[in-house]
Amino acid sequence: MSSMDVPSSGQSRPGGPGGDGDTGGGREAATRERTGAAATRLANAPRMSWVTLAFMTTASVASLRSAPTMAVYGLACVFLYLLPAIVFLLPTALVSAELASGWEGGVYRWVSEGLSKPLGFLAVWCQFAMTIFYYPSLLAYVASTIAYVVDPSLANNGPYTAIVIMVLYWTGVWVSSRGTKAVAGLSSAGLVIGTLIPGTLLVVLGFVFLGQGNASAAPMNAAHLFPEWTGLASLVLIVNNFLSYSGMEMNAVHVSSLRDPAREFPRSMFTASGMVLAIFILPALAISWVVPSSELSLTAGVMQAFDAFFQYFHIGWLTPVIAVALVSASLGGMLTWLAGPSKGLLMISRQEGYLPPFLQRLNKEGIQQNLLVTQGVVTTVIALAYALIPNVSSAYWIFSVITTQVYLIVYLLMFAAAIRLRRTRPDHPRGYRAPALVPISVTGLVASAAAMAIGFVPSSQFGSGSAWSYVAIVGGGLAVLGLLIPYLFLRLRKPEWRSPDAQAELAAQEAAELHRTEGPDRGGAS
Repeated sequence: MSSMDVPSSGQSRPGGPGGDGDTGGGREAATRERTGAAATRLANAPRMSWVTLAFMTTASVASLRSAPTMAVYGLACVFLYLLPAIVFLLPTALVSAELASGWEGGVYRWVSEGLSKPLGFLAVWCQFAMTIFYYPSLLAYVASTIAYVVDPSLANNGPYTAIVIMVLYWTGVWVSSRGTKAVAGLSSAGLVIGTLIPGTLLVVLGFVFLGQGNASAAPMNAAHLFPEWTGLASLVLIVNNFLSYSGMEMNAVHVSSLRDPAREFPRSMFTASGMVLAIFILPALAISWVVPSSELSLTAGVMQAFDAFFQYFHIGWLTPVIAVALVSASLGGMLTWLAGPSKGLLMISRQEGYLPPFLQRLNKEGIQQNLLVTQGVVTTVIALAYALIPNVSSAYWIFSVITTQVYLIVYLLMFAAAIRLRRTRPDHPRGYRAPALVPISVTGLVASAAAMAIGFVPSSQFGSGSAWSYVAIVGGGLAVLGLLIPYLFLRLRKPEWRSPDAQAELAAQEAAELHRTEGPDRGGAS
């Protein structure tokens, strides 16, 4: 049965040969009506500027949260950020720019067209599922930032951390349920207020601090350009930086909101890439200038640096102000992640019937509230681990690694799909063609596979725990969340789970895409 053969609620199926023509004609008329209505909705959908999308992408990728982890390595943090940027960030930005300018619909559409629909679902599921572990680790950082102002000892208090995670997550669900416009505004504001301004302030204070003749806490000479090699464990932090750069492709689901997707989406991606690199590298260096590596906290390191600078310059009253700003940036990033992956999963589930109808229902604002709430229940359970695991830093690290492992599946599939699409459909119109796409994709593919393998090596951040227990936890999280659950959804799905309205909207999108790619002003785009 084709997707258009699924009858809508209350519509009878053909009872026999005699009624076949009339009923079929009625179905076709209803389908045309739904497609026309969907096309009208798409035409009247709110538009987004490429600058707004660049800010949303930067907000979902960059933050000051990972700066303390890399500041431990002083000047070598530049290498630790640049290497993943070259082999992962650059390929991701270039490949997603080409794919988005040729195929709307995000990572599901790309992988489905290049490989298969089941693998497309696996990709969009992993993009969504990784956030289940991402939210607790992100909000644990928020909890430690707040604690540093109220009572620094709370930063390592498990029950306190768990409570903050749950309260802030459910607040984010409520905000997201108000609509995409609210999310775009808050995430962009959070980027400016909580990342760009504090990051710039941190770097300026650092330069003034050094300019006044103070010695850097970390050596800043050529002998320290590269981190000290200690075997495979030295590579684990580089792998964690893959997670720092992940998400560049996530906002491709919003490409249809741009006025000129083929030109504006690549422009948005490259702008975001430059901002991301600056936000990651410069503040990490500034932190290494003022806080000795032996005293840095994984979760509260940014506040440690600000507090040290503020005490030195006698402006300690700014500490709570900066804490509020940092919290706003993290919450803005969380809102972007809530809006993006779940929207992509919802879209393809309504079209293909991958999720049961309960998880497909929308609220009056058109937001996937049931899906967000269900995810929130699981996130709440995971948040309780912070109350049960004695070492908050260990829990933070484990969740970060599982997040990376699950998300790397998305990139393995995306790079493979890009290679195949360039070879099997070279003449398909693309608004942007990445230079040397195949070598770039192979680089990203190999880097992602190596990162996944290295992710099973325990780092010093794991503490003195058993290496086998670490492998079991990470491997179990990857197998269950990244493979078993999507496999069960694929096996248990039913044709009636498809939404007729979503089918009509898909037809309208395909018609609009065909019109764009075959228009006279697009003929040379391919």
